[in-house]
Order: sequence, then structure tokens, then C-alpha cells
Amino acid sequence: MLEKFKIIAFTFFLLFSQFAFAQNKSRIYKKGWIDFNKNNQMDVFEDPKAHIDDRIKNLLSLMTLEEKTNQLATLYGYRRVLKDSLPVASWKNEIWKDGIANIDELNNGIIRGNTFYSNYLTYPHRNHADAINQTQKWFIEETRMGIPVDFTNEGIHGLNHTKATPLPAPIGIGSTWNKDLVLQAGHIVGLEGKALGYTNIYAPILDVPRDPRWGRVLECYAEDPFLIAELGKQMVIGIQKEGVAATIKHFAVYGVPKGGRDGQARTDPHVAPREMHQMHLYPFKRVIQEAHPMGVMSSYNDYDGVPVTASHYFLTELLREKYGFTGYVVSDSEAVEYVYTKHAVAGSYKEAVRQVVEAGLNVRTHFTPPSDYILPLRELVKEGSISMKTLDDRVADVLRVKFQLGLFDQPYVKDINLADKVVGADKHGDFAMDIQRQSLVLLKNDNNTLPLDKHKIKNILVTGPLATETDFAVSRYGPTDLKITTVLDGIKDYLGSSVKVSFTKGCEMVDATWPESEIIGTALTAKEKIDIDAAVEQAKQNDVIIAVLGEDEERTGESKSRTGLDLPGRQQQLLQALYATGKPVILVLINGQPLTINWANRYVPAILETWFPGQKGAQAIAETLFGEYNPGGKLPITFPKSMGQIEMNFPFKPASQAGQPGDGPNGYGNTAVVGPLYPFGHGLSYTTFDYSNLQLSAEKIKSQAEIKVSVTVKNTGSRKGDEVVQLYIKDKVSSVISYDSQLRGFARVSLNAGESKTIEFVIKPQDLELLDKNMNWTVEPGEFEVRIGASSIDIKLKKSFVVE
Repeated sequence: MLEKFKIIAFTFFLLFSQFAFAQNKSRIYKKGWIDFNKNNQMDVFEDPKAHIDDRIKNLLSLMTLEEKTNQLATLYGYRRVLKDSLPVASWKNEIWKDGIANIDELNNGIIRGNTFYSNYLTYPHRNHADAINQTQKWFIEETRMGIPVDFTNEGIHGLNHTKATPLPAPIGIGSTWNKDLVLQAGHIVGLEGKALGYTNIYAPILDVPRDPRWGRVLECYAEDPFLIAELGKQMVIGIQKEGVAATIKHFAVYGVPKGGRDGQARTDPHVAPREMHQMHLYPFKRVIQEAHPMGVMSSYNDYDGVPVTASHYFLTELLREKYGFTGYVVSDSEAVEYVYTKHAVAGSYKEAVRQVVEAGLNVRTHFTPPSDYILPLRELVKEGSISMKTLDDRVADVLRVKFQLGLFDQPYVKDINLADKVVGADKHGDFAMDIQRQSLVLLKNDNNTLPLDKHKIKNILVTGPLATETDFAVSRYGPTDLKITTVLDGIKDYLGSSVKVSFTKGCEMVDATWPESEIIGTALTAKEKIDIDAAVEQAKQNDVIIAVLGEDEERTGESKSRTGLDLPGRQQQLLQALYATGKPVILVLINGQPLTINWANRYVPAILETWFPGQKGAQAIAETLFGEYNPGGKLPITFPKSMGQIEMNFPFKPASQAGQPGDGPNGYGNTAVVGPLYPFGHGLSYTTFDYSNLQLSAEKIKSQAEIKVSVTVKNTGSRKGDEVVQLYIKDKVSSVISYDSQLRGFARVSLNAGESKTIEFVIKPQDLELLDKNMNWTVEPGEFEVRIGASSIDIKLKKSFVVE
């Protein structure tokens, strides 16, 4: 009896103690402030009315070495590094008992690469917001200083979370040439991220891909720095408008690795200093100065022999001192390790840690425990290899972002139920459909082959390995667990029972020896012959053939650079066999980079570029093929005719992409194909447009003056359509060689049949700048030519002005 009484008493004691402990924790939440360090007094850093700089200074003075170093590392989320989806008692024994800078991809539905999961914490969405609150609560209540966590996640084409709103691949977003649309896209990414509890979104990518072989072309907006800057700026503004940080990436000179190689390469960009600043750093400089992102991700690669993540020049002199960046720099995964393992400019990992901290890196990220970085960092400070002042400076940048995000004033998701109301394609379906439509580019349309008239067609054959594929619509950096409609089903759904739609695959995505078959051809196997013959026989029984060809997710993307740009596998043989039937063939391209489709361009009457479409892609493709939607997208990247032409891109220096002389004293010949297959800015429509009345507000201006440009565009066709009006500038004579022309303005305008609109642009002094012989940005006096066109080659009107 006595023993039973003791057990009851002890149980009561435990319950009382837990209740008292919980009550004690709840006491840190005061009226108007939070007692993060639990000393029952308002310190300066806890005072919402105090200046941020004073709050940072005060907080730093109260932190231990352990707490400071922990603010310089990422903890990867559940099923990456964290083994727990919610806080557990054992966390008190982990290194993050002293806090952490950020937790990346916590419960977002990603395991690794394109391996996904879904559970009760990823969806319903309110559960995720609650899980973030529980995790944040642990760090605030269970660590000594209670410093809130920055919850980060990817978001380059829609938030990287289960059932979030999908966007097309970034190269498709770039094809819209629509700033307002990208601003809205950023707003949705930020809105969904905020509702789910994320506080920092890793987007957009501002890399400038100059080599189409590079696998990550599909993750970039364009090959042109101005277009990237304009769209990237809107994405950042949209995301941060919702009170979450945007982290731009990958800084810097990442988009042009030697030979376009990726994977184990990602090094040695061959870029001259002037080109680096005018081309590869231009988007970062403009977006930082005009949109003020709170985060920058440093890249893996080197520049001129120095790893960027270990470069004081890039991370401090350029980023902070020249560009004015005030947020925190997070490394791309393994960028710190590469300083030692790949670049070999450090003799040990500990030395690599020292180099990156001295250079200006704030937070290390990698798919290994944060202790791998934190422990050697502590050693470096204790032994005097890194000063406490340097450490404080790096920590201060991280704390500043957390204060700016309001994490020290409102660290929790206020209304977890809001997530169910605002997150998901079903909440933003009209927008997802609109951006998908606007991303489509009509490359060719001989004799108005498109749009197809469903009232005049009885039978259609849909063929090709991508007609029934969906993997391209789901990305490791975008939403997951979405219901994807195939192109075949999209066409069937659109046509209903009015047209008979047949399908045969025709060929596999690739042949057995690909990619080796791109350099050493092999004969068709018996099965490949049977598959192509079956497609041909079916084609003969149909009125129209829609061939859906290109690349799937396994053929292009991160670490998937190519050594050839032709249609992979037996797709070219299938296309030629279909064409030989004499039936009309429409080519629908699904791909992540420009392809050298020379044969198709010569013989196939209509070609529609769709890039890697998202969840709404099949419907948008069907609507476009049958004329419900009139395509108006433009190429944000040049299509070369041959691998041998690379680099073939825009902008380019005068004569750098010219042909060969027919005769002359310095040699002549006819040994190479000349010019692009499709130029930068190219894109057709089902209607026609006329340009007229180009006007400049002045014929002469001073170097720091603005000049206004206006032009009238008229829809001269019979149906509504979009035109992207493009403004290019040519510096006629300069002290150093300038680009043949540079994009300096664009506007996507929708016009009804017969409608006219006057489009206005403002050319600012920075639009005329170049780096002079002394590497100073300057506007030089002289003549500048304004070129207005429908592409970089299709120039409609020209007019000049003079800078005095």
C-alpha cells in the first residue's frame, strides 16, 4: 500500500513539475516582447522599439562562442540530416542545443534529388505550419538565448513543397518576357512560403548560361544579363513583399563552366574581367541594388584560380562594399568542402573553413551534420586563427536578417489554418495556367499549319516518347506530389469525342548505348524498327501527326550537361519516318536547353517550343495547337545550328559570330555553317504586327540624362495576340569594344485584331554604360542607335541620338 502511495505521489510530482516547467516557459512571452534569454528583464535585443543595430550589438555581447558559431551553419531538414520531423528530447544532446542559423527544407517532401515523400506534416498544409511553429518553439524555449531559426527552402519554379503552386521551368518563365507576370509569380511563392512557415526562399537563379550544353540552362531565365536582371528583380520583389527573404544564386560566374560541363566539374570559367562584370555580375549587381534581396548563395566554382566561396574580392569587396549587400551569404552545398577537396587551395578542411570565413561567408550549407563545420570553426577562434571581431561580423549579418524578418518580434506562424486557404495550384490555378501559356514559343509555322482546326480533322496520331511522360513537370527545386496530365491526355481532354486521337510511342527516350551513340552510331535494333514502323503505319491512317519529342528529366538538369544537342536516341529517325508519310507533322518540343533541330527546321512545317512545362502544360499545349490560345512567347536564348558553333549567343561582340570571306588577301573559304538556327528574342504568332512611329524625346542629351522612346505597334492580323516589343541599343563608337547591340528594354503587349498601342521606354544612364580602359563604369560621349524589333535580328525601326 505504501509502495502504491509512493508511485502515485511521484507521478503527481512529475505532472506538477512538468506543468510548472511549462508555466515557466510560457512566462517568456510578455506583452509586446519575448524574453528570449529567460532572465525576466527586457534586454535591448528583445526590445521591438530599439534600433536593429543596437539589438544586434546587445545580443552579440550576451552570446557565447558556441552560440555564435552555431549561427554560421545550416541544419538540413528531415530525411536529409535531421532524423526527426519534430523536436525530440535528444536534441538537448545535439550541437544545435546552442541554436542554429537556419534549417533548410524541413518537412518539404524532398528526400534527395528527385526522390520525394509525402506525410501528415507536408500535407495538409496547416500541419506543416504547425510543425514549423513547434520547431521554432523548441529553439526559443529550449536554448539558452532562444535565437529564432530562419527556415529556408527552394523555390525557383514554384515553392519546393508538396502540392504548392507549380510554375514552368525558369527557362520557360524567361520565355514569357513578362515582368508583371514574374512579379505575381514571386508573390505567390512568397505567400505560400510564409503561410507554410518558411522565412527564406532560395530564388531566383541569376546565372547567365552562355553554353547550351550546360545542364542547368533549364533553371535559368535567359542567356542575356538584362533580361535576367529585369525578371530576377521582379521575382525578388514579389517574394519579399510577403515578408520572407529571397536568396539569389549562384554568386558568381557559375553559369559558364569550361565546356559547359557540370556534375564533378563546375570549375574554371573562361571569362575575361570585363566580360565578367558586364555579363555575369550584371544581374546580381542590379538585383541587389534595386530589389535588395536579404540573401545571396555563393557558388562552388572558382574564378581566375580562386574559389568564389573563399574569395574576399567576391564576397566582401564586390558584394558588400560595391553592391551594398547587407544580408547574409549562404554557401551552395559542399562549396566550402570544395575549397579543400576539389580546388585544393587549402591543405585541410579546417584551413578551408578559415579561408571562407575570412572571405566573407556567413553560413555553411552541406548535406552533412553542422558539427562538421562548427567544431573546426570554434577551434580556429580559440587558437586565434580567426578573430572574435571577424566572427562577430559574420554572425551580425545573420542576426540582421532575422531581425529584419521580424523573427525576434513574431517568430511563429500566426494562423496555421491560412496555409490550407492560400497554398496550392487549386488556389492559383488561373495564374498557373496563364504563365504556362505565356511561356510557349512558336518557332516555325509554315503556311499557317497551326492552329489546327478540330472541325476539319477526323483523326490525329500523337506519338513520341514524351507524349506520355510526366517527369519533366516535377523538379527537385519545385512543387511535388502533383497530379500531372500527359500531353496525350491533354489533347484527348481538349478534343473530347469530336476527333479520334490515336497513340503509339514510336521509340524509347534513348537507345541502349546513349549517350555514346551520339558519337558512335549504331544500327536500329529489331525492336526499334518495329516501333518506328508501327508509328508509320498508324500515321498513314491519320490526318495529322503530333510528334512530342525532346528531353526528359534524366537527360538534362543539374549534373546532366550534354555532349550533343541533337534529339536523343532514335527520335530523329522517328521524325524523319513520320515526315516521309506525306502527312502534316507538328513537332512539340519538350526540352531543357536549345536543341540543334536543323532537319526539323527545314522540313517540319510547325514547331512549338514548350521547354519543361509544369502541371498545366498539357492543357496549354492543346489550347495552343488548336487555336484557343495564340502563342506569344519569345526565346530567351539562342538556338545554334551546330555544336561546332558554340559559343553562339546574345549579346556578342562585333564580327565574333560572323561568317567567312569569299575571297581576299587574308584567307577565305566556305567551311562552316553561319548564324543561329533561331535567334535570341525569336517567336512567332498566329497573327501579325506592324511597327511604326519611332520617337525619341531628344536628339542630344547629357551623359546623366534620361531619354524617352516611344513606338506604335498594331495588330494587323485577324485575331487577338501578344507581341514582345524589344528595344536594343548600339554604341556606334566606343573606347573599348562594345557589344554589337544590347537589350535595354522590352514590353509584352496584348492587342486585339486591328488594335494599336504606343509603347514607351525610358533609357537611363546605366543603360548606356560600359567599362572603359581603366575598368570604370562610364557613359561615353558619342552616337547611340536605338533599335526596335521583334527579335535581336528582326529589327523593324532604328533611330539615333547623341550623348554630349
